[in-house]
Amino acid sequence: MSASALGVFPSDEQRAAARVLVVGDVMLDRYWFGEVHRISPEAPVPVVHVSRSEDRLGGAANVARNAATLGAHVTLVGVVGDDDSGRAIARLCEDEGVRADLVADPSVPTTMKMRVLGRQQQLLRVDFEQPPSPGVLAELAARVAVHIADHDVVVLSDYAKGVLDQVQDLIALARARGCVVLVDPKGDDYGRYRGASLVTPNQSEMREAVGRWRDEAQLAERAQHLRQALDLEALLVTRSELGMTLFTAEGRDHVEALAREVFDVSGAGDTVIATLAVMRAAGLDLHVAMRWANLAGGIVVGKLGTSIVTPDELRAGLAI
Repeated sequence: MSASALGVFPSDEQRAAARVLVVGDVMLDRYWFGEVHRISPEAPVPVVHVSRSEDRLGGAANVARNAATLGAHVTLVGVVGDDDSGRAIARLCEDEGVRADLVADPSVPTTMKMRVLGRQQQLLRVDFEQPPSPGVLAELAARVAVHIADHDVVVLSDYAKGVLDQVQDLIALARARGCVVLVDPKGDDYGRYRGASLVTPNQSEMREAVGRWRDEAQLAERAQHLRQALDLEALLVTRSELGMTLFTAEGRDHVEALAREVFDVSGAGDTVIATLAVMRAAGLDLHVAMRWANLAGGIVVGKLGTSIVTPDELRAGLAI
């Protein structure tokens, strides 16, 4: 990607002045790494001899981690259980420079995805999750209201775990305070995101929302209809090997995917929306911010599991 298309990478001072509030489904990603040398005599499954484990921030927490890594001032609001996983998320946020304001719900477990890997290949994933109680969602909204005045960009990270069941109220609150609102959506009811600044479905999520399209012209027609119906400033469709396509009132803007080996797409959408948020909060226009986000997404899919992209990697990525 040419440097002229990206412009100048925001300075440390510009990125440090970027204030990003992330709200959504907070998760813990737990990895068990090991070796496989035999099949179990109890069932036709591999036996993994676990040699080490690692916890990483997932979901909305991974968005916050990515934004903080890029140098922004980041606050995370979400729900955890009153358990070891929730406390692990709080510790990891502190380690990653994320200011976490987590509502503890003692009636549910912290959302956790536990992955078992043998020789760097994922063999099994076990999920622990349960929607939060209504009273906890009211407390979450109250904490968002406290933080929102101190931030320029709000990211709503929806993984359909229940934390953003009242997302329309959060969008209205953020827009009333003059914040840019970026939404990483889930499901096919996009009416929930009405009034946001930008919604970022991936290609399969876009198909859920508008149906299959036969060509680029029909995609543009359906995307613009959805954008106008939801009163969005922009709609960004992330399209894996096809790149990204941005739809605004001015028309269509497309950027090709970067030629990189894809190792793991876990959390790539988190990196994309976090990069968009930081670049917008640092003063870049949406078209340039999209190109930096595309570069970040191309880098992070070359890493194992939910991961991050650093400013140095983005600067070096200009040579791709």
